[in-house]
Amino acid sequence: MKLADFKALTFDCYGTLIDWEAGIFAALQPLLALCEEPPVRDTVLEAFAVAESEQEAATPGRVYPEILETVHRRLAAEWRIDASAEVHSRFGASVPDWPAFPDSTEALRYLGRHCKLVILSNVDRASFRGSNARLGVELDAVYTAQDIGSYKPDRRNFEYLIGRLGSDFGLEKSDVLHTAQSLFHDHEPATSAGLATAWIDRRHDQEGWGATMEPGERPDVDFHFGSMADLVRAHQDSLAS
Repeated sequence: MKLADFKALTFDCYGTLIDWEAGIFAALQPLLALCEEPPVRDTVLEAFAVAESEQEAATPGRVYPEILETVHRRLAAEWRIDASAEVHSRFGASVPDWPAFPDSTEALRYLGRHCKLVILSNVDRASFRGSNARLGVELDAVYTAQDIGSYKPDRRNFEYLIGRLGSDFGLEKSDVLHTAQSLFHDHEPATSAGLATAWIDRRHDQEGWGATMEPGERPDVDFHFGSMADLVRAHQDSLAS
């Protein structure tokens, strides 16, 4: 299995291409400013991970800004903070403000010259448009939780992805490499669905799982990189070999 053999790379966006941990933590500052003793960054991100995954599982039909707003209310209650409706709503609308990783745009532009680029994301279409403006890259397809009616790691999201790649582009599973940071949201269900995977291990130099739930038993991955830039270098090596 060579990187250069894949006809499509499918991506999780948040945590992989967009630095959602930086974005989440920045967007939570108005709430944390109301806390007498605010928790440290990793504790904040871990609390977000639990609340977000539980809310997505409980209300899969709600769009992502509503999920985020409810998560914000839950965190405020957990930290015993009395916050206004405006503060909750602002956090729900914060996705377009989350920054891209510095290597994402250049990596996507390079990879787009060699294969299809497809997003499978746990957000809504409007929120992703804001993120895509930050990435500045034309994508071949974008499939969101809003389109599917469920959130990863639900297996339905990957069944939808595989079906649409077949109908839209004539691709087989063997043509596709699913590329993502989250072992919990992406690698376990993608592997179970029969897709090859590349782990973009953005937290390789940090402890813990940050804003992503701990995956439990770690799924096998086919490729492991610390960044998108590392993936590009490996793809170039694959082409040359």
